[in-house]
Amino acid sequence: MSIPAIELDNLQKIYRDKRFRAVTALGGVSLRVDPGEAFGFVGPNGAGKSTTIKILTGILRPSGGEALIQGMDVQDHRARRQLGYVPENPYLYDYLSPLEMLRIGARMRGMARSGLKAHCMDWLEQFGLAAVAKKRIRHLSKGMTQRVALAHALVGNPQLLILDEPLSGLDPLWRQTVVNILMAYRRQGGTIFFSSHILSDVEQLGDRFGIIHKGRLRTLGSPAELRGGRSKESLVVSQGESPLPEAARRPDGNWEQQVQAASLWAHLQMLQAAGHQILEIRPVGLRLEQTFMQFIQMEDIKDASATPVT
Repeated sequence: MSIPAIELDNLQKIYRDKRFRAVTALGGVSLRVDPGEAFGFVGPNGAGKSTTIKILTGILRPSGGEALIQGMDVQDHRARRQLGYVPENPYLYDYLSPLEMLRIGARMRGMARSGLKAHCMDWLEQFGLAAVAKKRIRHLSKGMTQRVALAHALVGNPQLLILDEPLSGLDPLWRQTVVNILMAYRRQGGTIFFSSHILSDVEQLGDRFGIIHKGRLRTLGSPAELRGGRSKESLVVSQGESPLPEAARRPDGNWEQQVQAASLWAHLQMLQAAGHQILEIRPVGLRLEQTFMQFIQMEDIKDASATPVT
């Protein structure tokens, strides 16, 4: 069995508030991320996502439990040699240029000086930053700065990426482009551990998702599993002149209707008899955002019912 890229065992973090009262940020999180996997960590604000990531990157020390990267304790600096990291609010040396930032990142990962500039420029090109490679970062937009941070994380080809809200500040076009870049990195064997609340953008990226709420990992599974598995309904889209009972006319003039699995074959025969051409048949299920909201609401109800009345 291969060594996990990330392994958490009963990870705990307790803070003290202004009155020195104990506040539990992580209440015993355990999970394993295998090499080459893309794992999405999702949850509402304050759930413990960023705390977990700060422990993994050595910024915070856990109060209990264990956190390992490539089998090494996260407090061991060697665990971070092949780690690329983008925090939720990246801080870059704004008096430097994107090219200078990437040179620093590549050298820190042990890259030789030979071919270094070409390697850095290749990443800047992928992120649409080649034209501003020598411009000071303080003069770049928020979206450009985020892309510099992402390119800096990827330069030097790290084995593991840890990304906290990686698509923050990006417009829709660049969100999709960045997802494509990350998918290419994963296809080449890279491992990704990311947190995000923009679930519609990153749903296609993650092999598995973990939902964290109030410092506890509530469930793990693939996007399909978290949506409730295989759908029992299908959306059927057809083209034809004859009106269909209970079907909706779309703006493009075609017809669509949700059909139960048990009735699908009879519905298709009815469409054929009506002279319709079937354009599309696809499962209907809740989007991950809807599943996430329903799950969090159910967990809140469980927590409230488990709280003793005093």
